[in-house]
Amino acid sequence: MRYWLKKFRSNRKLTQEEVAKLCNISRSFYTQIENGTKTPSVDVAKKIAKTLEFNWVLFFENTCSSGEQNDSCITA
Repeated sequence: MRYWLKKFRSNRKLTQEEVAKLCNISRSFYTQIENGTKTPSVDVAKKIAKTLEFNWVLFFENTCSSGEQNDSCITA
């Protein structure tokens, strides 16, 4: 689970569906990204990061790309 991603979404008061629409991806794909079962492409990572206002490279940093992903990943 990418807890840091959920926190950014919650801070913006957006649902998964709203983020998905703003990023032009399916809600199910966004849910998989947030759950940590899928990793977005660079293009999708940039869209999500722009929508939720964080640095897109968080998706690809070692501390945030595998295993338990929590608030310690938030560096933006």
